[in-house]
Amino acid sequence: MDWKKYALRSVHIQQGYFAAVNTVRIRTCDDKAFLTIKGPSRNGGLVRYEFEKEITMDEANSLLKLCEPGMIDKRRYFVPCGKHTYEIDEFYGENEGLVLAEIELNSEDETFEKPAFIGKEVTGIPYFYNSQMRRNPFRLWRDRLPEEYR
Repeated sequence: MDWKKYALRSVHIQQGYFAAVNTVRIRTCDDKAFLTIKGPSRNGGLVRYEFEKEITMDEANSLLKLCEPGMIDKRRYFVPCGKHTYEIDEFYGENEGLVLAEIELNSEDETFEKPAFIGKEVTGIPYFYNSQMRRNPFRLWRDRLPEEYR
């Protein structure tokens, strides 16, 4: 199934990370920019506190120069399904070939529709975290993935 034809819109995202106990990132998203701090994951990666503040593009460009090596570059598509919208990331650069879908739920036990184009669940698998893929990009481990993840 060609899921892109169902996308309402898409945005180009670039993000860099700072060394921190929690995840601290700078993200540009087309013509907007954000500072995001994420707390530790709970319940196998299903729950995580997140603080996000919009900043200027000038601030973001200055802060991106201070980030650790390894930039995440991707396009995010917004695909409606039932009462929810999936955010589907198509990665570029060192993570080329990887496509991940995410859905935001109001609670851990909220029900949702899973469209046919969604593959194997990867929640809680650190290899698939953007903050990890900047250090250990997909191109280095894609050939070691079990068949059910391809």
